[in-house]
Amino acid sequence: MRTIVYIDGYNLFYGSLKHSADKWLDIVRLFTKIIHAQNPDSVLTEVKFFTADIRAKLATHGQDAQHAQANYHRALEFLYPGIIKIVKGYYSAEKANLLAFQNPPDKSNRVAVWKLEEKQTDVNLALEAYRDAARNHAEQFVFVSNDTDIATSLRLIRQDFNEHVKIGVILPIRKSVSGRPGNTQLSQFADWTRTSITDDELSNHHLPAKIPTKKKPILKPGYW
Repeated sequence: MRTIVYIDGYNLFYGSLKHSADKWLDIVRLFTKIIHAQNPDSVLTEVKFFTADIRAKLATHGQDAQHAQANYHRALEFLYPGIIKIVKGYYSAEKANLLAFQNPPDKSNRVAVWKLEEKQTDVNLALEAYRDAARNHAEQFVFVSNDTDIATSLRLIRQDFNEHVKIGVILPIRKSVSGRPGNTQLSQFADWTRTSITDDELSNHHLPAKIPTKKKPILKPGYW
């Protein structure tokens, strides 16, 4: 069963990877294992990874963070040509006057902040998935996301291609971390849902720390 996996990189990072030693994650091997365990007939044909380039001025590690992300993307594309497709949106940083935290809220008490948002990820993911379904690029579509914004895409794929496709949902929530609820809005359109990813699955599926190439080797970032 031809399977395409769609990964919301922002969701995956904040749900499973932030403050961990698992950022150098081999997403192809990890999700191949998960979908094959769900159905041994599944054959992973493509992984579409939706993300945005880090803005060094706004990152905790500055330029190092930008280089680390670029190395990670380069490693994935080098190891899995023809399977990995990295689809990029962008980060928007805008000044916003938001309500100061107090109870009850006071609309006259506002604080100037930088509002950082990842743009286009949801739209890119939704359109890519629907187009792949319309073009019969796979029989199974697996979404690694906990974001309600893509629910409409799943609903339309279910309505328009119900007899021809299966839909899977993997919530990118680290099993050992509590406090982040799963998204039932996505599961209602899915044939199956995986509600978490375990610590062992994450730690056992890292890319090689050093990846030889014809030019400079690709190295795992030191602080990762």
